[in-house]
Amino acid sequence: MVRIEHEQSDRMRGPTPPPADHWTEYAREFRADPRRTSDPVMDHLLERVSPGQTVIDVGAGGGRLALPLALHCRRVVAVEPSPSMGAVLREAAAEFDVPNVDVVESDWKDAAVDQADVILCSHVVYVVREIGEFVRKLDDRASALVLVVLFQAAPQSQLYPLWEIVHREPRLPLPSLPQLREVLDELGMQAAETALSPQPARGFDSLEGALEQLTRRLYVTPGTPEMDRLEAALPEALEEHGGAYRIKGAQPLTPHVVSWRPRHASGG
Repeated sequence: MVRIEHEQSDRMRGPTPPPADHWTEYAREFRADPRRTSDPVMDHLLERVSPGQTVIDVGAGGGRLALPLALHCRRVVAVEPSPSMGAVLREAAAEFDVPNVDVVESDWKDAAVDQADVILCSHVVYVVREIGEFVRKLDDRASALVLVVLFQAAPQSQLYPLWEIVHREPRLPLPSLPQLREVLDELGMQAAETALSPQPARGFDSLEGALEQLTRRLYVTPGTPEMDRLEAALPEALEEHGGAYRIKGAQPLTPHVVSWRPRHASGG
């Protein structure tokens, strides 16, 4: 699923190669105050991690989860392959005075890390091709608990209706919660699931902002028939709620926390 989705994306990009660091334009959107409140995902994770424990955050991004956890537990190792995301994480750790975070700039496959009490992996597995190897390493590096956060559908699934209008073919979906269930079952890992509060579809501040963001997300090139179709479709495809424009019919995404005890800890 990952391979054919990426092949479709590359075909729509045309001759323009994908960026070396996909997150360069978006990294600062993942910066957040680590002392924030009323974050259901963060509140749930804080209940699952004890103050004396160590945590590895796999795909830590800009530190949205790693920094609050570091304020709560003994130490966090943030594994993050994107240089732009790693820079945002380091800046936020310095600004908010969170010293007990170590950043390992690597993908998970190649990350040289020791065991930690808890392994956290949030919104990463959608794009992992070698998922068996990836999950086995999560299991191997955890001494007490593995926590995987993901939606019931891929994060960009809210754009799929527009993709078909613009490109005149269905968007091939990335794997998400149903496929992870199958992987864990095949690997013999007994996992529990907790569904958290659904998140409303992300909105755009203006029609102009929507067009700019969707041009990038749908791999549309200005001056093409695809751009003409996107511009023509937007007035009918978007609806305004509370000053934000959202895609009509976009379904809320529900975060799930999939958790299990590592097999070596349970004698499995």
